[in-house]
Amino acid sequence: MAKTWTTPPAVSLRADDAVDLAAIDPSSTPGFAGDKQYAAQSLESGRDTLGDLQERFFASSRHGGDKGSVLLVLQGMDTAGKGGIVRHVVGAVDPQGVAHHAFKTPTEEELAHDFLWRVRRELPGPGMIGVFDRSHYEDVLIGKVRRLASPEEVEGRYDDIVEFERELAEAGTTVVKVMLHISSDEQKSRLRERLDRPEKNWKYNPGDLDERLLWNDYQEAYQTAIRRTSTDSAPWYVVPADRKWYARVAVQRLVIDALAARRPEWPSAEFDVELEKPRLSST
Repeated sequence: MAKTWTTPPAVSLRADDAVDLAAIDPSSTPGFAGDKQYAAQSLESGRDTLGDLQERFFASSRHGGDKGSVLLVLQGMDTAGKGGIVRHVVGAVDPQGVAHHAFKTPTEEELAHDFLWRVRRELPGPGMIGVFDRSHYEDVLIGKVRRLASPEEVEGRYDDIVEFERELAEAGTTVVKVMLHISSDEQKSRLRERLDRPEKNWKYNPGDLDERLLWNDYQEAYQTAIRRTSTDSAPWYVVPADRKWYARVAVQRLVIDALAARRPEWPSAEFDVELEKPRLSST
């Protein structure tokens, strides 16, 4: 296959403290040299690469090697495609090496603790790829838009998040934060599909329409959160998500690059391989 990316997603999609979401076209395909069909081929070929890296990483952690982890944080408006990323990207690797958690409305027990308490409990262990389908960022997104926390408390949470993610990086976790950037028109189309197709009715939530009425507030909240918490140790990537095929292949490449940077190697055998061969043959 010809070169897929003219610019790696880790470069073309990285956001900083000056990111302007309104200036990013949700239907664009930054850095990708191909169409939908080409993306499908790239996604398929990337499955083997991702699977190999993940297995090396997992095996190494079990035999005295890399004790770190990779954490993929997925954020986005409803219908942005978080579930599709989990199925089509993360779903390509051995499930024993994945720790997936979808954060919902906090329970009474969780509300009795600091907002990061429940997040710390779900962090991936050594050699694992952790996936947060929504995350601690809900506490500065919904908390801000729905005024579930005071402005002062929200401001303090940005600093808490930066410090928390710095600690994760120092402890050996590679943090990859993805905002799936969908347009209001595309979301409307996807919600309509959930209503028109009986097999998708279960995915429709009437409350999603209430959130749509606050679309601009959420865009501002996302922009502020990204600006305040995108750091060298835990960068944000804004992934245009109107084209599902692009979002999936972009996130796949981000995860591949994150694992490849750790240079995972197969662990050496802790026994005499050549001695075991005749022993096995004799059984």
